[in-house]
Amino acid sequence: MLLLEPGRAGPAWQALAQDLPRPRAILAVSAHWNTLSPAVSAAALPETIHDFYGFPQPLYELAYPAPGAPELAAEVAELVPGIHIDRERGLDHGAWSPLRAMYPAADIPVIQLAVMPQASAADHFRLGQLLQPLTPHGVLILASGGLTHNLRDMVADAADGEALPYVGEFRDWFVHALEQHDLPALLDYRRQAPHAARAHPSPEHLLPLYVALGAAGEKAAVRTAHRDSQLGALALDAFVFGAEPAAA
Repeated sequence: MLLLEPGRAGPAWQALAQDLPRPRAILAVSAHWNTLSPAVSAAALPETIHDFYGFPQPLYELAYPAPGAPELAAEVAELVPGIHIDRERGLDHGAWSPLRAMYPAADIPVIQLAVMPQASAADHFRLGQLLQPLTPHGVLILASGGLTHNLRDMVADAADGEALPYVGEFRDWFVHALEQHDLPALLDYRRQAPHAARAHPSPEHLLPLYVALGAAGEKAAVRTAHRDSQLGALALDAFVFGAEPAAA
């Protein structure tokens, strides 16, 4: 719904794109592509996948006709031995929703990387480490998920920015661990973070972050690009790893 009612998140995504160096290609790690083992998409002309139900019709009429990047998929395959290459999959809303706000011209090639909900945070961090050689060569690794994501806890009449207490406690713990580069704690968040199981009843919306963190490097600079909440239970924080804002 942020594409129809952007609130504060839409302008924040736009500002983030303006601050980042323009990428030659984008590898979007989406919470909405779940596999058992590593997978990357390689469609030359990825379709816009409307993988959601019960929303207003205008959302289903949106498209994001960005070109694909089969050559980037081949680079990923060289770095991640045995990864499955899906030559048919398009872009799901975990990828095209933020990208439509960040790069509305849809002129930057995009492919997707799946997450594996049955694998650990450490597995995704190591996957990101394998992808690290891409980042100095103009590839933006976009991790799309949510710092908290419990749909059962959503509060329909919550004001924008208002968060349930446990959401704030989980967020504060996680952001502190990121800023302190406390990798052992981050990889063990399920046991160490307050309310981890409630903040993420299933892990797929947090796992993309670990891929980006691994790709940036353990000691990469971390900055909070956006901090917000919607519907009480959804923390919309955005982070940038290992990149400084572009010069004005």
